[in-house]
Amino acid sequence: MSTKPRIVVLGAGYAGMMTTKKLMKKLSPEEAEIILVNKHNYHYQTTWLHEVAAGTINQNQVRIMIKDIINPNRVRLIYDTVVNIDKENKTVILENSELTYDYLVIALGYETNTFGIKGMEKHAFFIEDFESCQLIREHIEYQFAKFKNDPEADESSLTILVGGGGFTGIEFVGELVEKVPKLCKKYDIDRGKAKIINVEAAPSILPTFDKDLVDYGRKSLQERGAEILEGTRINECTEEGFLVGDNNELIKAGTIVWTGGVKGSSILGKAGFEITKGRVTVNNDLRVAGHDNIFILGDCAWVMNKEDNRPYPPTAQAAMQHASTCANNIRAILHNEPLEEFVFSDKGTVASLGVTDGMGKVIKDTKLFGKPAAAMKKVVDDRYLFLLGGLKLLLKKGKVRPF
Repeated sequence: MSTKPRIVVLGAGYAGMMTTKKLMKKLSPEEAEIILVNKHNYHYQTTWLHEVAAGTINQNQVRIMIKDIINPNRVRLIYDTVVNIDKENKTVILENSELTYDYLVIALGYETNTFGIKGMEKHAFFIEDFESCQLIREHIEYQFAKFKNDPEADESSLTILVGGGGFTGIEFVGELVEKVPKLCKKYDIDRGKAKIINVEAAPSILPTFDKDLVDYGRKSLQERGAEILEGTRINECTEEGFLVGDNNELIKAGTIVWTGGVKGSSILGKAGFEITKGRVTVNNDLRVAGHDNIFILGDCAWVMNKEDNRPYPPTAQAAMQHASTCANNIRAILHNEPLEEFVFSDKGTVASLGVTDGMGKVIKDTKLFGKPAAAMKKVVDDRYLFLLGGLKLLLKKGKVRPF
């Protein structure tokens, strides 16, 4: 029987994949057994899901087979669903088996947070995973095909209603303003009949961006046919659309998509971790207080910034940086060396507003608008592919074509 410590990584998202990759490099096969557990046999680019939902990218470009990145001869790959975690007995309960661990890395990603809005879970689509986004794409196209072939079809069936004006919602609208004209042309429908409406309860969309960037993004989307409703509270989601504002005005739509919030995996609560706004607050070494053998990363974790005592935003770049700290610290534990604290290095944030438009801020607070921002967004996306799978994966799945 093996006496090697067993490291179990739950989730093959950004944090889980990168942690596993780095552990493979930092630890020899004799030092530890590494196991990666994921529901599917593929990893997908979460930050590209809005493009899958809009139908503006080949969906196969977004999916990456895990075994193409993680050598199954070096890491044991288990494709199963996590049901619960028994911290006292150091056991992960899966749908089809149980798994013991010495060190556990929880990187199970996010789930949609509807904030209790009545009817949202029942009637809206979510940009949550690869499969849910496939359904959105198919549903949108179906509505256009149905309108074309059904003389009795209501014009509101062509309306696409997006709840939430944060990063995902606005990037999704950016893809829609490019996709909808193509659908109208394909099905010979007047462009004026198809509406794209974004509803945001806050006074402004994109609350994490400064005014110049927000103004640019709003204007770009409006000029291309999107309607932006800011300061508009969604009271209820019905089969017909959103009921909004003090008068419960009905905004009818054939496609309703909620992008207004996410939280960490519900497994965290089931396992008895203390939850704050859907996530677990971890120490600066990314371990859970009271459980020195458990690390929580990515969308599941609140990592506090000591300078302002606020959590770092749970972004893809943060998740990738969590992976480096986590892998370094697991190695340090095994070698009885000091652990390091997580320090976030902000590389900036760029939002796409479609294939050829975008806006954002990069290193040293340099602002980018339009095509340069769109190009930078593609470079950022491709950088992850290179870090994950090298030049081979970049050439196979990358957005920036070298020739």
